[in-house]
Amino acid sequence: MLFENLALFLLIVEKGGLSAAGREAGLSPTSVSERLGALERYYGATLLVRTTRSISLTDEGRVLVERVRPLLAEAEDIASTIKLGTEQVSGVVRLSAPVDLGRNRIVPILDEFLEHHPDISVDLNLTDGFVDLAGQGLDFAIRYGALSDSTLRVKKLSEGRRVVCAAPAYLSKHGTPQHPRELIAHQCLLMRFGNNIHREWQFWVDGGAFKVSLSGRRVANDGEQVRRWCLAGLGICIKSQLDVREDLDEGRLIELLPDYALQGVDLQIVYPSSHAVPRRVQRLMDMIALRLAA
Repeated sequence: MLFENLALFLLIVEKGGLSAAGREAGLSPTSVSERLGALERYYGATLLVRTTRSISLTDEGRVLVERVRPLLAEAEDIASTIKLGTEQVSGVVRLSAPVDLGRNRIVPILDEFLEHHPDISVDLNLTDGFVDLAGQGLDFAIRYGALSDSTLRVKKLSEGRRVVCAAPAYLSKHGTPQHPRELIAHQCLLMRFGNNIHREWQFWVDGGAFKVSLSGRRVANDGEQVRRWCLAGLGICIKSQLDVREDLDEGRLIELLPDYALQGVDLQIVYPSSHAVPRRVQRLMDMIALRLAA
């Protein structure tokens, strides 16, 4: 019964509440509450702080999430091996990816993966913001940039060259900037990460760096929306070259200021630092790495 209660506890965390977890598991709210209480009595600690509208993990609850998830995953993997044979894998893979990259590059890989693994399902969370892997029940995330959480493991996917770009229609109407400081006079399409808007664009030339503070009428927390605005000729943006490679190759976007380098942001897979990575998760991570490298 302990394993069942631990699995239910993770479901409560992933779904964000006891009622939602109960609906998912086919249990009444009373049953969910009783089983959570039994788990807290077993460990002698409060695992969740509950209000009428939300739940939050205590320090003990967070430790339990981080330590129990790999154990349950390994148990599920063992069961899958015994029931289905050593060559088959099954279960759910939960992952997160940036919106633009996710829709245009990751989704086709997932579709191919699912076609070859009929007993696996995926749960994809598309967001350009921070994700808490343990708190949101994710097996891994695909992310640009450095990690703030040193407990995660990293699998590098590609060098993260970024480019300043605009549509031919915008440049025909507003002119082409020849120096980064000329961007101040242009409409720049800005990304927002949480509460922070990326207004300062840093450039490198001749071994030195300088920043340009910009403004724009269009700000979004969605990388694909920024790209769409750019394709529509509504402004100039910074994008990962991986996101706009076809747009540049086919002339829908033009790279600007090629003599002024932007700081690169590597693309990588991040995942919890447990030794037990289920085979279905490892296989999907390997396939994503292979396809993006190609």
